[in-house]
Amino acid sequence: MTSTLPVQPESSHASDSHGHEEHADYRMFGLATFLVADAMTFAGFFAAYLTFKAVNPLPEGAIYELELPLPILNTVLLLVSSATFHKAGQAIRQNLQGRCRNWLLVTAGLGLAFLVSQMVEYFTLPFGLTDNLYASTFFAATGFHGLHVTLGALMILIVWWQARANGGRVTAEDHFPLEAAELYWHFVDGIWVILFVILYLL
Repeated sequence: MTSTLPVQPESSHASDSHGHEEHADYRMFGLATFLVADAMTFAGFFAAYLTFKAVNPLPEGAIYELELPLPILNTVLLLVSSATFHKAGQAIRQNLQGRCRNWLLVTAGLGLAFLVSQMVEYFTLPFGLTDNLYASTFFAATGFHGLHVTLGALMILIVWWQARANGGRVTAEDHFPLEAAELYWHFVDGIWVILFVILYLL
């Protein structure tokens, strides 16, 4: 009398070994959703600023003509930083970690230069934070954006550390941290362009 052992279906093993690979990656979608929500906060600042400037009964001279040289410099710094960040992304895709890290350092430096320039502007403005609603909204909008630049610069430095040649987490095969930081940085730059138009040109 011979006994037969039950045969396990091969399909179950296949599904176990490949099940993890079939999971979709929603990380970039999650980041994009966060940025859309963040954009709504900036939209509130834009609406409040334009409302206070247009219809709020402020005393004569409460709204000042803002100087343009520093804001123009800040705009150039951020636009160039978007280009350098794109260069970093191209370098990592070509497996050039050293070049990628160099471009990331340049990008972080441009972001820090923006923050220094913004602080210089704050100290030379003819109005203060609590002068009126117009002034308060100006500082709130630009300060909130400055916070985003600060966080973005920190993210860039973290990615710079992760992109080191040996043992780095950011490689040509897996560079999601760099892609996420780059999307965030482009978002911050785009918000600044809108801020520049609304605050300084309108």
